[in-house]
Amino acid sequence: MPYDPVVATTVQERPNGEPRLVFDDQEARAAEALDAFRRRRGRPPNVLVVLFDDVGWGDFGCYGGGVAVGAPTPNLDRLARSGLLLTSCYSEPSCTPSRASLMTGRLPIRHGLLRPPMYGQAGGLGDEVTVAQLLSEAGYVTQAVGKWHMGENLESQPQNVGFDDFYGFLSVSDMYTEWRDPYFFPEIVYSEERTRWVENLPFSKCFVHARRGGEPENVEEVTIPVLSLLDERWAAYSLDFIRTMAREADRRPWFLYHCTRGAHFDNYPSERFLGTSPAKHPYKDTIVELDDIVGRLIACLEETGQLEDTLVFVSSDNGPEMETWPDAAYSPFRCAKGSTWEGGQRVPGLVSWPGMIAPDRSSDGVFSLMDLFPTLLALAGAESAFPTDRYIDGVDQTSFLLGPDAVSNRKYLYYWLANVFSAIRVGEWKFMIASTSDDDRDALNLGGFTGVTQKYTHGRLYNLYLDPKETRSYMIRKLAYIDSFTSGIAGHLRTFGPYPAKQRIADLS
Repeated sequence: MPYDPVVATTVQERPNGEPRLVFDDQEARAAEALDAFRRRRGRPPNVLVVLFDDVGWGDFGCYGGGVAVGAPTPNLDRLARSGLLLTSCYSEPSCTPSRASLMTGRLPIRHGLLRPPMYGQAGGLGDEVTVAQLLSEAGYVTQAVGKWHMGENLESQPQNVGFDDFYGFLSVSDMYTEWRDPYFFPEIVYSEERTRWVENLPFSKCFVHARRGGEPENVEEVTIPVLSLLDERWAAYSLDFIRTMAREADRRPWFLYHCTRGAHFDNYPSERFLGTSPAKHPYKDTIVELDDIVGRLIACLEETGQLEDTLVFVSSDNGPEMETWPDAAYSPFRCAKGSTWEGGQRVPGLVSWPGMIAPDRSSDGVFSLMDLFPTLLALAGAESAFPTDRYIDGVDQTSFLLGPDAVSNRKYLYYWLANVFSAIRVGEWKFMIASTSDDDRDALNLGGFTGVTQKYTHGRLYNLYLDPKETRSYMIRKLAYIDSFTSGIAGHLRTFGPYPAKQRIADLS
């Protein structure tokens, strides 16, 4: 379908929703395919979301990594061939903002989790509405497994924001282990006083299990040996869930949100995978393990007869954490996690649904993790549950995913650097008015945000096809585009009048 996102006109379908590109033929074909599936199966599809931690755009073989960067990913590559490979899939700059945006369909500046809560700090989902909650109300069984990191306070935990069951940890890998490892923290490990000081800090040191509405129960303290086993234990839990759902008499649809521990620093691969990557490096061994886990999840869906009933989406919560190089991901783009340069937010995105999503398809259509919120509601037939009291930044991408030659329904991508508006993308163009420096001497880590925020006197314009490293501003030669970008920015910022921003966790002060 020939179209030009720069000049295409969006449709405001809801007063509190991001305008989207609508192509009538594409919409009709998708609706017909979805209706046929529901008639055939008698229910909406299952959904499996696998979210890796700090895995880069270039880590998978299907993105040019894999064997070439010392970590083969045959299962992920096979999954990519079975469906749609997204080359312009976007997260937010850091893990907690991304996870909350996926859950709520809203930018961090709206849901308020601008950075990760650290060492027991409260979260802040508060009165946010999650996709898990709405799918649950639509009849789905909802299961969260693995890393959560949207707050340890009880009201922000998975079992209280829409999930029937949760098995995982509430924080992030390094919070559990860095202070136990003499390589990173000898001044704590070799000091009884400082060790006791950390042990007495008010943060959870265990991975937990919780059921809807209940208190979390400690499963086991996360020491370094335990950490190395978590992804395997979490995979086993998700595999049991998939098998259990296949045995259910009423075959209710389900939503499984599986978040891995890997490959967030620090990586301690399990014994089965230690040294198995060609790179013989902990990060690369972890990528090999994660690939194996995805392979087993897909195999289990096939063995239980649920593969054709299940939409599978695999991505990462942000770009590579390059401050921990070489224990870090790979991206061919500029900069890394914590920035609004492409390396901070462009992530892998694989979507598969046999019989519904055409195989061997790739697209550079823009897709945000926030788009899962309205898209999953549409797939579930729960469009009427779309919230009316808050602004939803995600757009329904159902017709993009289901059409063999379809294009993205998203015109603009907005980049926010915590509470600073940074950039806008439309088509191949990115107009930037603020960024972080990418000089590692400027490191200022606010829970994953790196560098110093800098605002430009004049905006910079990058052609992401010609200059994916964002090194040469094209502005002086492309002034005709200015109105397109500035009008897009103005329209976006106007939405904050009726729908004000939140800052539940903004800084470390």
